[in-house]
Amino acid sequence: MTEKILILDFGSQYTQLIARAVREANVYCEIIPYHKSFTITPDIKGIILSGSPCSVNEENAPVVDVAAFVSELPVLGICYGAQLTAKVLGGRVDKSNKREYGRAAMTIQDTESPLLKGVTDSQVWMSHSDSIALLPNGFKVLATTESIPVAAFSADGYNHPLYGLQFHPEVYHSTQGKTILNNFLLQVCYCAGNWTPANYIQETVANLKEKIGDKKVIMALSGGVDSTVAATLISRAIGKNLFGIFVDNGVLRKGEYEQVLETYKLLDLNVKGVDVKEHFYTKLAGKTDPEEKRKIIGKTFIETFDTEANMLDDIDFLGQGTIYPDVIESVSVHGPSQTIKSHHNVGGLPDTMKMELIEPLRFLFKDEVRRIGVALGIPGELLFRHPFPGPGLAIRILGEVTEEKVLMLQEADAIYTNGLKQFDLYDRVWQAGTILLPVKSVGVMGDERTYEYTVALRAVTSVDGMTADWAHLPYEFLAHISNEIINNVRGINRVVYDISSKPPATIEWE
Repeated sequence: MTEKILILDFGSQYTQLIARAVREANVYCEIIPYHKSFTITPDIKGIILSGSPCSVNEENAPVVDVAAFVSELPVLGICYGAQLTAKVLGGRVDKSNKREYGRAAMTIQDTESPLLKGVTDSQVWMSHSDSIALLPNGFKVLATTESIPVAAFSADGYNHPLYGLQFHPEVYHSTQGKTILNNFLLQVCYCAGNWTPANYIQETVANLKEKIGDKKVIMALSGGVDSTVAATLISRAIGKNLFGIFVDNGVLRKGEYEQVLETYKLLDLNVKGVDVKEHFYTKLAGKTDPEEKRKIIGKTFIETFDTEANMLDDIDFLGQGTIYPDVIESVSVHGPSQTIKSHHNVGGLPDTMKMELIEPLRFLFKDEVRRIGVALGIPGELLFRHPFPGPGLAIRILGEVTEEKVLMLQEADAIYTNGLKQFDLYDRVWQAGTILLPVKSVGVMGDERTYEYTVALRAVTSVDGMTADWAHLPYEFLAHISNEIINNVRGINRVVYDISSKPPATIEWE
């Protein structure tokens, strides 16, 4: 039985960071909307109440029954969760005289508290406009800051420990925040902290064997991290009863189709390669609108996959590489009318596909998927390569996609990617790619005048792709790559470098 922590989400931008910090302590956790009902089972060891953009004093502020929770399990309220705890149990929360956003200096008042074991006066990260003005009876101040009298508290008189933090321990700028969270997990909830990649693989493979039995699973593979790790886990459970389909849509990177199939062979995955480049080029002919290109590629891929699936008999399950951020972003804290975003991997199957979903990565973050991949023996060049858009090079070719343009861009992109690796820059950027622009310009090669295409090089630094800054690559490197592309790729005579950040720009151009 895997022990877990439940994180009740009130809509904070930091909720995923809480989950990641808990997972880093080798404790499994799940995020659920605050209004979702759940049953307290023996595997649940504690509850964390997240922050929120709301004020606890708003008329329709989200509320939960904290007293009922703490009668069953240890509870930790963070920011809004702490204020809500104080208010519903008899305290008072007021507008702050001075709003606190950013760094603050925390002073410890109770060095004996299990929550603050090993924690000293240190920097914490605040993000609130309300403050706890009066604690309920039986509550105790554990820490303060210069601006607020209650930065952390504990409560007596309940069946289980109850704590609140006015600051955000999960963010990088709370210098001892991870220690505080670890104390709650290990010293208060008595979690074993043994949720490791090896344990996850063992338990997941056993569960897959039990669920699938001797039935068959079909799965579309992209050559990316998520689908490869998911397929490897399923294959460990059912072997050749997994039928993988890898489609060459004509807009993959140079040599990717052959390289990925070779990797799958080494991993002993039962994968069929389907080369339908020409069919995709025909469908894309004359199309220039980015959204239309995306839809054509998606629709044509589904048609191709469906054709391959119909060649197989008695398929009961569809495997997918859905990961936890996809699931979280598809579940609204405030109800179905305000869903954050829908996702192509979440929400069930088309009515025409009578199969049940198998999603072995559904509760893992991207970095955890990579750690599982390492433990499974998947090659690092696949696990740690840069993100690549689903529509592939089609959205890095601005305007109409033709085979000639794809070949040109593949060559230029391969030179750029290999150069980043040779100059030890590849792992220093989050994502890099080459964009073929619908712009021709005059150039001179030898004594001849040329009139050829321009490519833009893109490289960004980021943590999760939500925001990104352009990577400050050395001028010497950019000069080298520019010369290599112009001298070796016929049809390109100009190279530019994109120095736009996200926002206001996006990482991809289309």
